[in-house]
Amino acid sequence: MASPHMIRRRMAATTPLVLALLLLAFVLVALSLGDRAIARMAAETLIRVTLVVGFWIFVGNSGVVSFGHAAFACIGAYVSAWATLKPEMKATLLPGLPDAITAAHWHVLPAAVAGGIVAALVALLTGAAILRLSGIAASIATFAFLAMVNTIWANWTPVTGGTSSVVGLDRYVTPWVALAWAVAAILIAALHAASASGLALRATREDEVAAAASGIDRYRHRLLAYTLSAFFCGAGGALMGHFIGVINPDGFYLSLTFLLLAMLVLGGVGSLSGAVVGVLALSIAVEGLVRLEKGVSFGAVTFSLPPGSQEIILAIAMILILIFRPAGLMAGREVMLPARWVARPDATNREPTQPTGETP
Repeated sequence: MASPHMIRRRMAATTPLVLALLLLAFVLVALSLGDRAIARMAAETLIRVTLVVGFWIFVGNSGVVSFGHAAFACIGAYVSAWATLKPEMKATLLPGLPDAITAAHWHVLPAAVAGGIVAALVALLTGAAILRLSGIAASIATFAFLAMVNTIWANWTPVTGGTSSVVGLDRYVTPWVALAWAVAAILIAALHAASASGLALRATREDEVAAAASGIDRYRHRLLAYTLSAFFCGAGGALMGHFIGVINPDGFYLSLTFLLLAMLVLGGVGSLSGAVVGVLALSIAVEGLVRLEKGVSFGAVTFSLPPGSQEIILAIAMILILIFRPAGLMAGREVMLPARWVARPDATNREPTQPTGETP
């Protein structure tokens, strides 16, 4: 029987590979259909994978439900916009920006990374206070942080444009760009989960008293996961902005918060695979229902759902899943290659030894 240590090592080695292949197959199928709407749906889904996996790094390992991660996506989106918009456009739309930022015109990749880094720094500073709380108090504090960021961004008009949308972002995010970021998020999330810090954090999730008695510093491990998760949410927010081409503070508020929670709960909070599967399942279901509302022709017959059916059907489906499978679609399990596929070469090629004390 494999030890927990061996299972963690196998998860870190094979789960990112299996999930990356799953997402690659998703992109190839979407592009092979030759439908631009499906290709856009694939890119948007992979952006959501980056966001939800980043969200899972903290929520899945700590057990603390955060309502504030959409704020990190907002910060990342605006930092990327400040860095990539043309200087003359920033001077017109955002006259309150410092001269150095107004004159800057970065490439989109370092701008996305910068968005993630700034979001991580904000998480480090705010998490130093928020994460001293636990349970529902910590969750409420994260919601207060979300409301604070939204209020500042909506009223800081010279710098953020206020409630007016910031337009003109370079729409460079293709399914392949989004796939690269999603795979990077999955890899880092798996490595963190299999690390000593990830294991210690999950120990505090299961039993805080026993973990504290074992000398585990809950605060330090939570702060590390919170900061790391904020980086990928910030980068995901930058991708969202450059996918749509327009950003607005309300686009990173309650609707995005509830979407992240719904996708994570649907797939299962207890596993990285659940985070990815939840995004894929919900995104594909939404796309299918939207097309059914528009009408699908079968020969001479056209079938269509009544307007608004999408929300009703999805709500009923989520209620049924929570009733009959409360741990989510993956129920806390990870997708991994079979153990025999990743067995160590020395274990398969080792010659049998003679029993001790016997003469050959």
